[in-house]
Amino acid sequence: MKTSTTFSILFWLKLSKASNGKAPLYARITVNGQRAEISLKRKITIEHWCPVKSRMKGTKEESRAINSFLDQVSSEIYQANNELKSEEKFITAHTIKARFLKEDQQNFTINDIIGYHNEDMLGKLKHGTQKNYYTTQAYITDFLFTKYKVTNIYLKQLYYNFILKFETYLKAHKPVDHHKPMGNNTVMKHIERFRKMITLAYKLDWIEKDPFINFDAKFDKVERNFLSESELEAIEEKHFSIERLCFVRDMFVFACYTGLSYIDAISLQPSDILHGIDGELWIVTNRIKTDNPLKIPILPKALELINKYKKHPKALANGTVFPKISNQKLNSYLKEIADLCQIHKNLTFHLARHTFATTITLTNGVPMETVSKLLGHSRLSTTQIYAKVIERKVSDDMKQLKNHLIARQKQYDLVKKIN
Repeated sequence: MKTSTTFSILFWLKLSKASNGKAPLYARITVNGQRAEISLKRKITIEHWCPVKSRMKGTKEESRAINSFLDQVSSEIYQANNELKSEEKFITAHTIKARFLKEDQQNFTINDIIGYHNEDMLGKLKHGTQKNYYTTQAYITDFLFTKYKVTNIYLKQLYYNFILKFETYLKAHKPVDHHKPMGNNTVMKHIERFRKMITLAYKLDWIEKDPFINFDAKFDKVERNFLSESELEAIEEKHFSIERLCFVRDMFVFACYTGLSYIDAISLQPSDILHGIDGELWIVTNRIKTDNPLKIPILPKALELINKYKKHPKALANGTVFPKISNQKLNSYLKEIADLCQIHKNLTFHLARHTFATTITLTNGVPMETVSKLLGHSRLSTTQIYAKVIERKVSDDMKQLKNHLIARQKQYDLVKKIN
């Protein structure tokens, strides 16, 4: 098993909790950049502490006693690290901390792995993804109380049947707010996030067996919806007397001609607009969700909208191409736009991305590989969800060809009959 490449110990005073000239003493374990902190249950006079040496100043009895204590703690933490290495255990700052505190043999709970996951993933996951985990965790908590009348259980109590009951609970859950009951794919996403946390617990040796080993998450296949050329044209040409609807329409149309997601479009900066290899203007940035590179030639309609808002006071204040608006408000206003344009589809901002992939690019003969690059997809297979659009395009083209051939044959037969 691969062992850690960096390991360090730092003793420090937590000055944020200082009182009466004293502050609590902590040890910080760092493994490969990941930290774990341990309260050493001591309060130290701040002026007697040397932060450079991480030791007490002077040779007084109190200083000698504390420094001797720190040497002992340091030795025990190093011993904990060496024990885990010799046992070929999964080594992190937290597993070393657990061994030092003699907690690694304890019975860990669901709340333990949730807390560990939240701490470990902080800064690693995008805000939206982390928010989704918090929602899943809230459902887990509610399920425990609803089904078992408890707020926590040991991980060793998780069996396959527990997962099936959690799935049933999610599917039967009736929200008390305005949200609709969750569909199958939403249920599967919550279970998928729960599974990742339990897999992490398994890797940490907190459980002996993965309860998900025989569970098969079944997602329903969903065909991506998009606007047809005539529907997009109806939105583009519709006159709105309300300014907010004009702006939301413009943002949506911009996304239809660039393929940008909400967060990428609303975060777009003037510095992301560059001259490309062909001398024309391109959007050159990275997807915020995946950090995949984006290089998109700017179509005339998109450029028109960029120019329209480039001197908008709110855009200038934010340093962005467009003024800020929340995704929630944007989607709410798109519902109004759909009604006013008599479009009977669930109009969301993400629908613009699908429209770009289909109506704007694929149906106009742009190759799948190029569309994949424009969308910032990591794999071509992700883009191939739009393959049915290609089939529809082929069908329409072949019908036109068929009608053309029939008309030509009729003309040929007519000429032959006359002659």
